[in-house]
Amino acid sequence: MSIEITNISKDYGAQKALNEVTLTIEKGQITGLLGPNGAGKSTLMKIITGAILPSSGTAVVNGVDVIASPLEVQRSLGYLPEHNPQYLELYVREYLEYVAQLYKVDKERIPTVIEQTVLGPEQHKKIGSLSKGYRQRVGLAAALIPDPEVLILDEPTTGLDPAQLIEIRALLKNIATDKTVLFSTHIMQEVVELCDTVVFLQSGEIKRQCDRAEIEKGPAHLERLFSA
Repeated sequence: MSIEITNISKDYGAQKALNEVTLTIEKGQITGLLGPNGAGKSTLMKIITGAILPSSGTAVVNGVDVIASPLEVQRSLGYLPEHNPQYLELYVREYLEYVAQLYKVDKERIPTVIEQTVLGPEQHKKIGSLSKGYRQRVGLAAALIPDPEVLILDEPTTGLDPAQLIEIRALLKNIATDKTVLFSTHIMQEVVELCDTVVFLQSGEIKRQCDRAEIEKGPAHLERLFSA
């Protein structure tokens, strides 16, 4: 298994953000995490990355316990948070070199990542001068620097225009050929185009899971399932 979540709960005082969530994500799958704002998607992703601790339960990534060894887990995954924080005054390549230093990765990795994310023409531009679509590419490139086995992407297509959506989806398909990908979204069509499996999260609990056969029935079918 690539990611194993067992009875994960997260409480913020009286508010329960996650309630005994159990989920297994197989190696090499693209899994979509679908749900309204406040469903617990970002909280679950942050727990998987070791950014926050659960109130109870266990999370294991590539056989390593997130709670016991968060740094080891973080070395094996790439994470693109929802708001994609970046140093806008840095040039693209300069920023990726900085990220490589943080991960203690040889700079020879950078040209490969730039090619993967099609950032070649933009690599000598400042991040602040790029469109949102290209900034998302930079965020993905940064997540790919350590050549992770697992990618965690929190709403990677939020705020993109239709052309940028097509570009980023194609990029994710290409990247996911040899990686395990978990990403959150609000967009049913995105699930249909990208996912091997989808998990519906609502009020901190898993409401339903669907495999590819269900997903292929289309966005309207998924919406009916989610609303049922």
